[in-house]
Amino acid sequence: MSATNPTMTRRTALAALGSAGLGLWAMQWPQGHAGDLKADEFSKLLPSFSEPSRHRIRHLLQDPSFSGHIPASDVKALADNEGKTIDALMLDLLPLARTYSRPPISNFHVGAVARGASGNLYFGANLEFPGHSLGFSVHGEQSALSNAYMHADAGVAAIAVTHPPCGHCRQFMQELSPEGDLDILVEGSRVTKLSVLLPQAFGPRNLDFKDGAFPVKEANFAGPKGATDQLTVAALDAARKSYAPHTKSYSGVAIGTRSGRVYKGSYIENAAYNPSLSPLQTALVALILAGESNSSIAKVTLVEVEGAPISQKSVAEAVLGAIAPAVKLQIVRVAMQA
Repeated sequence: MSATNPTMTRRTALAALGSAGLGLWAMQWPQGHAGDLKADEFSKLLPSFSEPSRHRIRHLLQDPSFSGHIPASDVKALADNEGKTIDALMLDLLPLARTYSRPPISNFHVGAVARGASGNLYFGANLEFPGHSLGFSVHGEQSALSNAYMHADAGVAAIAVTHPPCGHCRQFMQELSPEGDLDILVEGSRVTKLSVLLPQAFGPRNLDFKDGAFPVKEANFAGPKGATDQLTVAALDAARKSYAPHTKSYSGVAIGTRSGRVYKGSYIENAAYNPSLSPLQTALVALILAGESNSSIAKVTLVEVEGAPISQKSVAEAVLGAIAPAVKLQIVRVAMQA
């Protein structure tokens, strides 16, 4: 999601919270973790939650394996404890989701929370990359939906966003909800179906595909010969789970960080082509939502199909040159199986 004249930037939003400590922490977020917030700082970020609920959320964020989502069991417990509907809970979590935003070019911060068919809630936020094309930016809605996709949810039922979805995001959401029955939640507005926001939509069915990206399916292709390292195995798994019905250019990325964690990203294609998410974009979303930063990237592996109509190599190398110039992209190509 983008805008040219935002009424409230992240800087002014932080000032409105009235906490210099929280403001300083938020500006340093790429080097920190939400779970490091002190109780009083966290209460200012999520003022509509009771202390027991804030404690539960902080506990989730402090888990070393946190990956940007709240499990369905915790979602239910939070809703019951607060006496809120799940929709209201999603809207109230948006300030937390927005802290993941990285918009150094526009300075326009967007947070999103998607609800999967599983009942899990998935955070998302917009990402921008200095020195690279604006077309590589990840919108908040794309971030949350790709988070749900990488967790292999069966589908997405609703998404809450800090601002109304732009046309780019509506097109991206259409691929994940071909029926247009996705609920769109924006503070101060009525719940709206995607089909209302995007009438006469163009989607996968216009290209003779019955289904969209959900549920996640696996492509059938051979793995590379010989021994493979951890990143190649992870990137291969992401490539198998990529969604590329329109070009058959299945691809996946794995990012290894200095902390020892591995973040996977699958290519998520769109019938309109331009709103497609590259595997590196999807992997970077996972990295940011886990509380790490671009500076933590140590290794990156791209797995893609040999001879496919498109390749992710050039754009991945260009982006890494901007955000992690010391990291050399490892490329592994595989063959499709009949």
